[in-house]
Amino acid sequence: MADLLAEFPQPEGLRYLNHAAVAPWPQRAARAVAAFAEQNATIGARDYPEWLKVEHRLRQRLARLLNAPSTDDIALVKNTSEGLSFIAFGLDWRPGDQVVISDEEFPSNRVVWQALARHGVEVRQVSLSGADPEADLLAACGPRTRLLSISSVQYASGLRLDLSRLGEGCAARGVLFCVDAIQHLGALPFDVQDARCAFVVADGHKWMLGPEGLGVFYCRSDLREQLTLHEYGWHMLEHAGDYLRQDWQPARSARRFECGSPNMLASMALEASLSLLEEVGTARVASQLAERMEHLQQGLLNIPGLTIHSPQDTERRAGILNFTLDGRDQGELFEALRRQQIVCAQRGAGIRLSPHFYTTGQVLEETIRAISQLAER
Repeated sequence: MADLLAEFPQPEGLRYLNHAAVAPWPQRAARAVAAFAEQNATIGARDYPEWLKVEHRLRQRLARLLNAPSTDDIALVKNTSEGLSFIAFGLDWRPGDQVVISDEEFPSNRVVWQALARHGVEVRQVSLSGADPEADLLAACGPRTRLLSISSVQYASGLRLDLSRLGEGCAARGVLFCVDAIQHLGALPFDVQDARCAFVVADGHKWMLGPEGLGVFYCRSDLREQLTLHEYGWHMLEHAGDYLRQDWQPARSARRFECGSPNMLASMALEASLSLLEEVGTARVASQLAERMEHLQQGLLNIPGLTIHSPQDTERRAGILNFTLDGRDQGELFEALRRQQIVCAQRGAGIRLSPHFYTTGQVLEETIRAISQLAER
């Protein structure tokens, strides 16, 4: 089992609770990047075939993380927005078509659909504040609805949705089911087959503990050729290594969405980070994160004047806890926490805390104590 204290040797006094934004790398990822840099600085790309083996392992790890049927279903993309754009501008929209989203989506999963207005596509935003958000989302799917696109975990509140139920409902209605899993993958188990996902997109720099600039795009095999391509290049060809071939065609696999040279540097880091998550095990990551979330929540609930804006039901909870303090300006509170080296974020209704499975009890206790002291001022 990995030595987590050695993998995440954070400076004395730092309380890092911002994995829902950008996560620290484990040491193995830093070592992988350092070794890659040394190779580039000394022997260049002499060992490029070995680099391709790392990229292949990365695709395998991502396929396992998603429980995708095949690595052919996995494309390596720059970010979530790029993957969502492949879907939004690849489908053959007709005037009057509808896309259903929630009213709490991060701009990546809102703007891309609103940009389809010139094609006559309507975006319906559904409130998640009701007692049964899944039922409300599915009820909004009418005869003109082509796609439901939802974050499996909402970025501000941390609300976790029942993907199996949504996927089943979409299948029954003939609606494509698209999931923005950026606040989910690496923190909680995910199963594209159980959830009947048509598409899944996520960046690697949050709960997967990787760098910015590299994400995953899952596209169900029967849908790949239904997405019109708008980016072309040498890498997305079926015979990518045959540079003189004139009768080219897009790759049959999801590599068709990777038009040019890969981000090999980021691949080195993300593959190493995912090796740690696999070593620990998805179930253990999820259970340890749940323990830390419970610890944090119970500690904050004891603070007078503090209101939690995230779900307290364990089935609705992921790795995000959002809170406010009565009478305290959100911006001033955020700066006060920063001065105490509590790395967090301002999101939605208040301050967002997001530990991970390796976060120590000491960090949680020091954070709770600091917030309690601020509440007394």
